[in-house]
Amino acid sequence: MKKIVDIKELRVDDIPLVGGKGANLGELTSAGFHVPGAFVLTTAAYDYFVEKNRLADRIKEELASIDRSSDQSLTDASKRVRTLFETCDIPEDLEEAILADYKLLFPKGKKGFVAVRSSATAEDLPDASFAGQQETYLNVGDPEDLLDKIRKCWSSLFTARAISYREKQGFRHDEVKLAVVVQKMVNSDVSGIMFTVDPNSGKKHIVIEGGYGLGEAIVGGEVTPDTYTVDKSTMEITSKRISTQKWKYVRGPKGSTVKEDVPVETERVQKIDDQRILELAEIGRQIEIHYDRPMDMEWCVEDDTAYVVQARPITAVGNSDSNETADVGECSDEIITTGLGASPGLATGKVCIYDESMSLDVVKDGDILVTTMTMPDMVPAMSRAAAIVTNEGGMTCHAAIISRELGTPCVVGTGNAMSVLADGMVVTVDGTTGTVYKGEIRKKSRSEPASAASACAEFVPVTGTKVMVNMSMPSKAEEVAKLPCDGVGLMRSEFLFTNYIGEHPMAAIDAGRSEDLVEKLAEGMGKVCRAFYPRPIVLRTSDFKTNEYRDMKGGSDYEPQESNPMIGWRGCSRYISENYREAFMCELRAIKRVRDEMGMKNLHVMLPFVRTIEEVESIVEMMRSVGL
Repeated sequence: MKKIVDIKELRVDDIPLVGGKGANLGELTSAGFHVPGAFVLTTAAYDYFVEKNRLADRIKEELASIDRSSDQSLTDASKRVRTLFETCDIPEDLEEAILADYKLLFPKGKKGFVAVRSSATAEDLPDASFAGQQETYLNVGDPEDLLDKIRKCWSSLFTARAISYREKQGFRHDEVKLAVVVQKMVNSDVSGIMFTVDPNSGKKHIVIEGGYGLGEAIVGGEVTPDTYTVDKSTMEITSKRISTQKWKYVRGPKGSTVKEDVPVETERVQKIDDQRILELAEIGRQIEIHYDRPMDMEWCVEDDTAYVVQARPITAVGNSDSNETADVGECSDEIITTGLGASPGLATGKVCIYDESMSLDVVKDGDILVTTMTMPDMVPAMSRAAAIVTNEGGMTCHAAIISRELGTPCVVGTGNAMSVLADGMVVTVDGTTGTVYKGEIRKKSRSEPASAASACAEFVPVTGTKVMVNMSMPSKAEEVAKLPCDGVGLMRSEFLFTNYIGEHPMAAIDAGRSEDLVEKLAEGMGKVCRAFYPRPIVLRTSDFKTNEYRDMKGGSDYEPQESNPMIGWRGCSRYISENYREAFMCELRAIKRVRDEMGMKNLHVMLPFVRTIEEVESIVEMMRSVGL
């Protein structure tokens, strides 16, 4: 497998090799969009670095030591793992290949600058955002610095935020790999982000955010950008929100990224002209057509040429028809501050003012988190907050993206929340309108639909196409069941083992806990089936690979070492083996319990990795033997 690939060779299907960012840049390049030249260190390069430096077991030990109830324990373990990466050498042959490709980006021996961007294999997926977890480094112009930044990118796979998020989303740490994009640096005059649907309301507008200088200030939520809205059907500008920008990031005299003051006379003016807004909107529209789905992209302009430096599917979109909004009546004098409504909904609670000098543990369940801007390592605290309010940021900043994914009301870009709100103050945050009110404001709620199933029938036009969802976490079943869908097209049994069992199934059976195994599996399956009933649930029976089973508690006693587990002892061939048959029978008994004892006849079975007809015939007999 190649360790370094030019983006011209890549397509969107190459995510397992080069991560979401690398694959999408290759896809855009092949489609003819303006993308700066780049090469990608693939996941094979990451694996090679980890293998040569013998890091796998040390990483596993550090992750196992984390106290999941302590943010500080998570942060400390993250630092130790990252130090392992950053203090190890890149193998000599790989180092030579990196520097050779770096020189090819700049013909005739000219010195040039690159951006070094992390690209994870679970990043930029349609159902998870992974926003801000891995690092990006700009204006890298020295070979030794390039190698250092590559190591730091690899290490950023284990930021506290990334570890926490993967566990919450059900991703195994050893399944997510990191590629690194090394891309020619665009020294942008203006830059920003664009959504091809309104991320807060879900309306079919194109939303463009723009500001002076390099885009990191906007992406990181350090400045509040201009926001321009373009009607997608008419391609006309329908609204503009002009912000004040006092500084920008630029390339300094020595090549590093530095802050530079914006001239006073241009602080409060429109950052990009109408013609450029419409040009960008058309680029966004064409990218959406190419991918056939709403997209989020980063753009920049240098020497009058607009470039796309990142594109990804939109992972979370708000709903303008949200049931809850503030019933404020005539109490407009109760408004404390306003900003951009970045994630819809309504929440009341006590203000918790947070700055980076504090411990995240100060944020308690149900607090209104108020800060200048959220950062990736703040996600555990954001998950506890009832609502989030920030001084800075736009519709696509970290706080906005993560709040929409969490379903937490959020107001960004207030400019003054940190000064006008105080610890312990009771406020109500309306994320739909972007307003923060003093005290508790009564909710005004539209009538709720009678059930999740009726929500599907009442509001969604009937079509011949069945739209199903994927489910990984049973704890989210009731929430996901409210979506207008026809059922669950894929529920992976592996997540039930991860969330409910936590050890190798044969280890549990040999310890006399087979009934406990059946009960816990049935509990997880039943939770999903009840939430969606009577809509169908398609359960794919367990399909761990041998290396994944070995990583389970007690797994090394039952699993062989395979050189290629991807095509090894897995799926149906495992079920009929005498060394695993009893574990699969427990899984079948759990399915029968859900269908017969719980009455959830909407549970159906999918078999993975089928090699032969004889395997299926044997498994059908096993299913009959338990009464399925």
